[in-house]
Amino acid sequence: MRLHEYQAKKIFSEHGIPVPRGRLAETPEEVREIAEELGGVVVVKAQVLVGGRGKAGGIKRAESPDEAERIAEKLIGSYIKGHKVEKVLVEEALNVQEEYYVGYVIDKGRKRPALILSKKGGMNVEEIAEKYPEEMLKIYIDPLWGLQDYQVRKTLFRAEFSSSEVSEFLKIVKNLCKIALKFEAELTEINPLVLTDTGFVAADARLNIDDNSLYRHPELLKLRDATEVDELEREAILKGLNYVKIEGDIGIVANGAGLAMATMDLIRLMGGRPANFLDTGGGLADPQKMKMCLEHVVKDENVKVVFVNIFAEITRCEKVAEGIILAMQNTGRVPHVIKLVGTNEELGKQLLKEYAEKTGAEIYLVDSIEEGAKKAVEIAGGI
Repeated sequence: MRLHEYQAKKIFSEHGIPVPRGRLAETPEEVREIAEELGGVVVVKAQVLVGGRGKAGGIKRAESPDEAERIAEKLIGSYIKGHKVEKVLVEEALNVQEEYYVGYVIDKGRKRPALILSKKGGMNVEEIAEKYPEEMLKIYIDPLWGLQDYQVRKTLFRAEFSSSEVSEFLKIVKNLCKIALKFEAELTEINPLVLTDTGFVAADARLNIDDNSLYRHPELLKLRDATEVDELEREAILKGLNYVKIEGDIGIVANGAGLAMATMDLIRLMGGRPANFLDTGGGLADPQKMKMCLEHVVKDENVKVVFVNIFAEITRCEKVAEGIILAMQNTGRVPHVIKLVGTNEELGKQLLKEYAEKTGAEIYLVDSIEEGAKKAVEIAGGI
């Protein structure tokens, strides 16, 4: 889950990281009012969950309240990289002397957190790594011991920071790491961290939370922006479904993440395009669970066919079949390719055959994942 800049800055400020004075606004009139409060010279920043807002025209400096209002009139309601601007953050303009980059990430290769520091702030970390690799300073954090002060001091002195800068920088870095650990963040970033005549200030802020930890942080879940995810994905979250929408036309329902991924891979291999990832998880003993999964998948109007791939051990195939039938009674617009293997397999297949014969529903029973993927791609028009 990604937080907006204004949300991340509020958390940063609460944890001792200096941020610019400013407020959120939803109308040009509010922007003007805030600009007057802040002394006239301000920065108006579109609050959308995309990178590169500045280059896309989403961040503008205004020299007066009048100009700030005019900028807001153009920004609010506009689109930046496909995201509609509904709110803007109005902040005091800073007297920037230097720009730095500070980021806390999880290095999956080394299986530990890493702190990234650079004197080249104000650009994407990927750009820094490409253009100025020698400026990328990394500190790997031992999960047992945590970040040690000497690690930061040693790195900063090597980068030729002054003693006074090192002291203040160290406080900010430690607070950033505390935020990352407290909220179980995948990425915590200040870019740029600017040096002004009054000290360091987080001119921008980014905080991405691991979705799997959100149940431990209900206060953050309340901050989730409805525009962050696709409408079907948002609805799936509310239903408790493991669903990800993809730009394809073959719907996928499988019981198990690995099985769902293997199904997607085979469809790709055979020239098809998966429309989604959906792992049913547990609970298929209740036919309503399968019904809910299928009904959700076919809500995507791009779906031409659904491939249901079930390997039943504890789950009983006749209960899965009952759920499929319940779903098709309400959403019979697309064909279903179905592979049922496991407990009470023959009973489940018999129920589906009888339903298809009785209603004329397009149900294609297959014996293997390869056969099912090929049939689904064929129906979708890929073969």
